[in-house]
Amino acid sequence: MSRHGKKTKNLGKTIWLITFADLMTLLICFFVLLLSMSTMDATTLARISAHMGSVSPIAMSGPGRIPERIQVIVQMLREPQNVLEKRKRLKDLLFPLDVLPKEMAHGELEKNLEVLAHPEGVVIVLTEELLFAENSFSLDPVGKKLLDALTPVIQAVNADINISGHSDPGTEKAKDAYELSFMRAASVLEHFLQARLPPDRFSLSGYGPDRPMHADANPENRIMNRRVEILIKTTSRISSFI
Repeated sequence: MSRHGKKTKNLGKTIWLITFADLMTLLICFFVLLLSMSTMDATTLARISAHMGSVSPIAMSGPGRIPERIQVIVQMLREPQNVLEKRKRLKDLLFPLDVLPKEMAHGELEKNLEVLAHPEGVVIVLTEELLFAENSFSLDPVGKKLLDALTPVIQAVNADINISGHSDPGTEKAKDAYELSFMRAASVLEHFLQARLPPDRFSLSGYGPDRPMHADANPENRIMNRRVEILIKTTSRISSFI
């Protein structure tokens, strides 16, 4: 047998190594891809999801599964037209007893918290009593804890958020009411940004006394006028992905 014939025979015995090397290369690429997906930024995943469909619970920061409570809330926020029927249930899910500050009675929360349907989504209303001292725009410790309880919900919903401040037309000076309402909204936004929520999802409004919830002089109603509204818009932000 010629040398050429021997070389061809030997090549035939080892040619499987080429296929094996190609397979190993593909497997390495596959595992690298899996690793990169597992560590991908949560906001990026959320925007990809928004591009493919409606409001998604994917945008949850940190490892692990989204808690069942948050998943239920997200599902309810997808159907703002049904919020009024399930308002009590949604309140209990947003602020369960185990996340409430110890110094706060549940009745106090119930009296100063409202959940409303809105053409663009769902509004969470928190009065001055829950967040601020009178005529102040600095969040008090209880207010910070309540906003901490809302943070994972906002993380889990891929939707724009508007934070608006409101004052009472009968008890606050008109000259300062607009500034106070805006600064209160800004304080709430600052707290969410400190939790590393993406700033491009938020907008701010300070309406002063222009949009009271109640027009009469009842003291309890006036408390509801001095409030911050967090509007969670349920329309996905497709344009931010493109």
